[in-house]
Amino acid sequence: MEDPSQIIQKLQLAGQGRVEREEHYQSMKVPIVEEVLKNLLEDLSTENLRRDRGSVVDDVKDLLLHADPLWLLNHYRQGETLNIVHLYIDLTVSLTLYAALPRCETDIGELPNSAYSTIPSRAQSVAETFQLLLTKLSVRPLQASSSSPAELSPDSVLNAISPHLVIFCATHCQERPWTNAASRLAADELLAATVQATGCKTVVELLCGSQEEGHGALVIVLHLMKPQMNKNTWKLNPATKHVFRWLLQRVRRPWLSEHLDTVLPPSLLFSDDYRTENKILGVRCLQHVIDNVPAAELLQFNRAQVVYHALFNHLYTPEASLVQVVLSCLLDLLPLIEKPLVTRGQQRANRYDKVFCLILTHMEVEDKIPLRRVYAKHLPVFIERLGILVVRHLKRLQRVILGYLEVYDGPEETARLCVLQAFQSMIQQAWPRMSMRLEILLKSLLRFIYDVATDQSPTPPRVREELLQDATQCLILLNRCCERKVTVLLEGVRQNCENATVLECLLRVQQDV
Repeated sequence: MEDPSQIIQKLQLAGQGRVEREEHYQSMKVPIVEEVLKNLLEDLSTENLRRDRGSVVDDVKDLLLHADPLWLLNHYRQGETLNIVHLYIDLTVSLTLYAALPRCETDIGELPNSAYSTIPSRAQSVAETFQLLLTKLSVRPLQASSSSPAELSPDSVLNAISPHLVIFCATHCQERPWTNAASRLAADELLAATVQATGCKTVVELLCGSQEEGHGALVIVLHLMKPQMNKNTWKLNPATKHVFRWLLQRVRRPWLSEHLDTVLPPSLLFSDDYRTENKILGVRCLQHVIDNVPAAELLQFNRAQVVYHALFNHLYTPEASLVQVVLSCLLDLLPLIEKPLVTRGQQRANRYDKVFCLILTHMEVEDKIPLRRVYAKHLPVFIERLGILVVRHLKRLQRVILGYLEVYDGPEETARLCVLQAFQSMIQQAWPRMSMRLEILLKSLLRFIYDVATDQSPTPPRVREELLQDATQCLILLNRCCERKVTVLLEGVRQNCENATVLECLLRVQQDV
């Protein structure tokens, strides 16, 4: 077999017309593309010790730069193109493996950053090589030259290699330890070139296809990734979970439901890992699935029940970042598996109650400020979802709300602002029970207003004003649902109060009609 540089020189000397080039290739005895590709594949194999693989990649790049597009598809040797598509797939895989991440054998599924030192430059070189290939396959004369059934269409090669290119781009276009600005830019440009070469307008169309033409590349992409996404293999490649999430985020309704059985198991697998960052990634994948798959599909075969149990178990974790995404995901999932309030009537306690009870249990004993803020943020939403049935938990809920109002939360007062919103929701949803609790609630609110008005902490005036407004709104709501009893009780307080800020709040309550 000739040296690649000699083949490139012969290709450069060819004429401009098809007939001239064919005569030149025959006279110069230029080998057919199949032979050249097979030789390059042997040199790119990991078992090859004769040549450095980096120099082989450079040879491939030079070949694609100078070769005639018709020669690349063997249009000059009719009848000998059956294996061309498979050879280009093998070439794409080999180039991708050259820029692949090192195998990770550790239990945490991560490697030190030093292990990725050569990856960005390799990825950039491979991306440039793929760009050249796409350029040759997209030449307009080439698109129109396949007059004979024996001649290979460039679309056949493009459709075959595009799933591999998508995985390569998803691996190297994100900001990760194995990428740098240059490699990410090269991956982004390659992805854009792939979209254009396949005749698509967006990445979503490339993955999902158009409504008229049917399926896109996602089916093959997920099939290629499936062996890497089981419990024994997903940590061997640190990029696998990130590539999966990148793909998942770009597939929405109505296409995602077609792939539900493929994308749900890896999402659950990631969320079940012992590392918090993997749990968060898995839960975010689950939330994307919940938001973009019809409820009927999720309820079938108890899929929603499985997801619920996986999420509920995460509520026992002490990590605020994980609890944040889990509660958000549960709020999206619970409406699918529980009937609306108007049709539930006096049913037994359900999953809303179970989650709400656990939240209250954690809130009662939690002393970490980040977790207190996360729980307080979601409390108003759960109270509104429970509606009047929140009376089942009223005693504990009151204890939690009043307890949180007594604890300073930092300059931004995130937890106390959220708890005041929960206070208002509690009054609105369980108003028939407020009159019997009026004395305790009123004392707590007045104490809170006085503390905020006289507090010397570095709370910004904007936050202080918001706290006083929310507390005053709680007094107004209490007054409305307790037949104006609050106005009568506050009359004595006004006569003995000398703080102008407190008096202003009390005046707003009395002025409410």
